[in-house]
Amino acid sequence: MAPEPVRDTDPTIGRLVSDATRDISSLLNKEIQLAKAELKVSVKAGSTGMGLFATAAFLGLLAVIMFSAALAYLIHWNGSGLDLHWAFLIVTVLYLLVGGLLAYLGYRKVRQVRAPERAIHQAQETQSLLKRG
Repeated sequence: MAPEPVRDTDPTIGRLVSDATRDISSLLNKEIQLAKAELKVSVKAGSTGMGLFATAAFLGLLAVIMFSAALAYLIHWNGSGLDLHWAFLIVTVLYLLVGGLLAYLGYRKVRQVRAPERAIHQAQETQSLLKRG
């Protein structure tokens, strides 16, 4: 059986390569456009979420301030308890103790942070193997 002769309508190798290059370029551009569109939605949602968290934190701060005053007036108990200045001082000392405890616990956790030694060692081994090979 003899091979078929090449017809004028058959694409050439150059044309096939050109078409494939154009299609790959088009595909990459479409993927980039899709990624940009997805990122826009994610950034908008993230911005909205951050705004809501900031508002919640501000309202939480206001609540702590109101709670502090309420606790001091509870200790004062309409004049039946401690004097008002002592009540506010007790609340302040309470917050200082809690803050100091949290700072100490945070310091202990930060001291536990270590460099990723195994990953660094593996990367150095890979680098030396690539330089040799």
